[in-house]
This record gives sequence, C-alpha cells and structure tokens, in this order.
Amino acid sequence: MARMKGAPSPDLVTAIQHLHKAIHAGGVDQRLLSLIHLRASQINGCSPCVFASVESARKTGETDERLHNVVAWRETPFFTEEERAALELTEAATRIQDGAPGVTDEVWDAATGHFTQEQLGAIVLEVAMTNFFNRINRSTREQAGKSW
Repeated sequence: MARMKGAPSPDLVTAIQHLHKAIHAGGVDQRLLSLIHLRASQINGCSPCVFASVESARKTGETDERLHNVVAWRETPFFTEEERAALELTEAATRIQDGAPGVTDEVWDAATGHFTQEQLGAIVLEVAMTNFFNRINRSTREQAGKSW
C-alpha cells in the first residue's frame, strides 16, 4: 500500500515540469526516451514507472515485441545501434551502486557516436529523472497502474 496520500507540492510539480520540458527539448525521439525510462525502471524494480513507461511507449507507437525485450536488449535483434548505445548509457548511469564503474569512457564514447551534445544532455537528464522517480516510488511504495 502506498505510504503517501494527496498531491505533491505545487513547487515540486512546477520544477518537474521544467525538467521534463528540458528533456523533450533535447531532440531525442519520445520512443527512445520511453525505452530509457523503462530500462532504468526495470533495473530499479519500480513497478509504477515500468507501467507508466510501457503505457507512454505504446502511445508513441512502440511495439509489444520491443517492449517485452527491453530487459534483454543485448540478446535481441530488435534495437538499433543508436538505441543500444542509449540503453547501455542508461544501464551504466543507473547501476552506480556497490562499486559499479558507472559511465565509462567506452560507454560515453559509444553514445557520442550517435547523439549530439544536446541529445546526450537530454538522455542523461531522462536517466536521472527516472532514477529520481524510481527512488521516490520505492520509498513511498507507490503502486503500479497510474499514468502521470
């Protein structure tokens, strides 16, 4: 059961809206942003964000086949090299606990081969925002089923 009830502070909502606006202004396809959100949320075990990212991705035309395989993207033929670079960056930036190396030069360089600096900024911010929401949802025991 969720631990918190009611609406968040209006200032918090405004701040989050500004961050989302910055992410979407970065020139990254919304489908890819949804895949990034999904993969980070899978790693963190955040069911509300997994649910919301799948719903969002479907609205942009993403296929069930690809959505079901994001968790195993390395072993599937369903993702482009650009998407693979973004998913690799997502995983590296998300798995920074317990001595994980984080975003290595190799991971960063692979991403820079596919994305502009503006796009990379949007991707990094999307990963950070996803991790932010994953941690809030895990702390408050928010339940899956909502689309924000």
